Amino acid sequence: MYTLVIIVHVIVSIALILIILLQTGKGTDIGAVFGGGSSQTLFGSSGPTSFLGKLTAGAAVVFMITSLFLAYAAGGRISPTIMNEGAPASAPGPGGPQGMPAVPPAPMPVPPGK
Repeated sequence: MYTLVIIVHVIVSIALILIILLQTGKGTDIGAVFGGGSSQTLFGSSGPTSFLGKLTAGAAVVFMITSLFLAYAAGGRISPTIMNEGAPASAPGPGGPQGMPAVPPAPMPVPPGK
């Protein structure tokens, strides 16, 4: 099931990229740059949503659903690890061997005359 959702997610991702690249922008003519013509309309010159717009919305919904499912499923999966459950019994503790406190190093003697 997890693999099938990954395959659907990848296919929808590629389809979404291609669908978006096929669409034309709202202000494709040079007059729209300087504020003339159709750039003053609220929804652009294309009018209501086109077929590619509806296809984009559908692909985006499927992409979001598969993303949420994959995130939820990956949160519950146990990944393999190379770490052991605990430290070995013979390992020294934070203070030194056999739990003895660590001794700070002695200060360096200052040579006479300096």
